[in-house]
Amino acid sequence: MAKLSVVFYAWTALALIMLPFLTVSCGKGPAANPKVLFKTTQGDITIELDPAKAPITVKNILGYVEDKFYDGLIFHRVIPGFMIQTGGLTADMNQKKGKASIKNESGNGLTNARGTVAMARTSELDSASSQFYINLVDNSRLDEMKYCSFGKVVAGMDVVDAIATVQTGNKGGHQNVPLEPITILSAKVVK
Repeated sequence: MAKLSVVFYAWTALALIMLPFLTVSCGKGPAANPKVLFKTTQGDITIELDPAKAPITVKNILGYVEDKFYDGLIFHRVIPGFMIQTGGLTADMNQKKGKASIKNESGNGLTNARGTVAMARTSELDSASSQFYINLVDNSRLDEMKYCSFGKVVAGMDVVDAIATVQTGNKGGHQNVPLEPITILSAKVVK
């Protein structure tokens, strides 16, 4: 009987030790990263955001999406072999006023590789607001320059590549502007 009691207590102790691990593994698991669908005049682009590595940046982008800030804006800077940029200008090249700048989260483990999405900014480190770009190639020098990646294209890279081939010129004091506007029709969070 004593041996049975020792075995019972040993199993009970083991169960108590393992209980926290069992409840974690039996739960729903981590929530999926949010995805944003950008419907453009050139086609759809879906971006998966990484809130674990860039929480401030992702919260910022999702706020703009929720406010429908990106709807009607254009891809205003297209440089083949480098990147395409959007998030701040209308078709008549007027700057849309965004929110305050956010803290730069570069060095978070995400890189400026092909298909990744990163914040555009001025030479000032913490100056990013609403504008972002999609890398057409691996741009590791942008990692060295501390440009913060916060997600990646998970659908529509063919659309991104098509945008990269359009004719560009100078317009409204800006260079590399598509001659025919490429407009974001809508941006929304999708499952």
